[in-house]
Amino acid sequence: MGFFDRLAGKSTAPVTEGGKDPALPPGPEGGVAPRLLLAREKLEDHDLAGAMLIYNEVLAEAGERADVLVVVSGDLGTTGHIPEIIELVAPRYDALRHGPATGLNLVQAYLGVRDADSAQHVLDILFSLKRPELEDRLHGFSNAIAELMQNGVVKGMAEFSADSVAPPAEVGVALVTISRPIWSYGLESVSEALPPKGDRVRRVAFAQLSLPDAYADPVAASKLPEDDLVRLSRAIPLWLAESFYFSPLYSSVAALGCLHEPNGSKHPAIFPSDWTPENLRKLVQTAPAPLDYIFTGSLHRESTGHLLHLRVWEVRKMRERKQITLRWTPATADAELKQLEEYLRTFMEWAPYPEGQGIPYTPPNSPVVWLDALAGLLSLFLVEKNLLPRELLPPVTPIFDAFAPHAFSPPAASLAWVSLRLRATALGLQPPLSEVLLSRHPAVVQARTLIGA
Repeated sequence: MGFFDRLAGKSTAPVTEGGKDPALPPGPEGGVAPRLLLAREKLEDHDLAGAMLIYNEVLAEAGERADVLVVVSGDLGTTGHIPEIIELVAPRYDALRHGPATGLNLVQAYLGVRDADSAQHVLDILFSLKRPELEDRLHGFSNAIAELMQNGVVKGMAEFSADSVAPPAEVGVALVTISRPIWSYGLESVSEALPPKGDRVRRVAFAQLSLPDAYADPVAASKLPEDDLVRLSRAIPLWLAESFYFSPLYSSVAALGCLHEPNGSKHPAIFPSDWTPENLRKLVQTAPAPLDYIFTGSLHRESTGHLLHLRVWEVRKMRERKQITLRWTPATADAELKQLEEYLRTFMEWAPYPEGQGIPYTPPNSPVVWLDALAGLLSLFLVEKNLLPRELLPPVTPIFDAFAPHAFSPPAASLAWVSLRLRATALGLQPPLSEVLLSRHPAVVQARTLIGA
């Protein structure tokens, strides 16, 4: 999960090649080195906006240079601007071309914002370089990531928290990215659940659906318990991202909104308007890896059901490739949603993993029930991450009751059931449950030990 807002705080010391600033040959328009020095001076004078303007200009002309990325990430880190490292450097970093120093700074940055998944991704790339002189440090980072996953913090490492700085003057919107199935968080020890991801994949993001004209005051509505429209606006992108995760051709994320209030509180956002190309560019710039496609859309409540508009964007040219419209009533919801998933798989040339690589993934028997389960898992997850007030949690008993008959098949459903129980138990919310039949897949058998079943 990545938090793409501008939090502030301190960092651990970033690194440069050889422990010092690399030599920077001059470039056009005053030279690269003098401008980077000027940017550092602006950072030291607390002029982040001025420094970012210089960095964007330098990176536009010299963003492929390893020495430039090391200096930018190092100077931002030493002055406490960790999210800006992720924003500027992460989309440009290539370990083979740029070397390990910038990668180490990125790992620290992701640890600073508590994004264990992205930190692990960069660390895996650094390990693949097979540099013996880095092994001790890489293993140290590996332990830090494990600690973050288990405890939510890394001892001895300063972190970014809205409590550490003065609150913003206005409500701010951040993005939370879910980079694997929501039910897999907390099941990291279940080794056979998720398939391996290669490097040659198409990267696709599924953005939270907008709800145009649904609420007179979207910010006020976001502070209330979610209704069916809000629940679907988040659950549908989670579901589609999960579906594409289980293809060796794709790496997928769901991008969801989070509001940061002036008083420091946080809660999920409601998007009252469609994503614009500028919003999409921001998502692309801050994503942990380059994106190839983005799905956006809007959801509307009608007198007899729901209306969904989806748009498929090709990122390279930032152009819209496809529009899809879907209507359903309570009686037709499962059939229509199944057809939507099948159509998207065909349109995007989706293909499954070979047998034995991760669990066999098939569409849920009831998309409606599955979406409710995913939404419930997301709510519990956000409460754990302090992004949703506990009092806004929906009742969990109806979620368990509706999902129980569907928990046996496919294996993903059984793993989601285990995840639901784990998260509800951790928050002291698990209702009394009778025995539920679960899949006999080895990954599920392994996961059941986590709940003592």
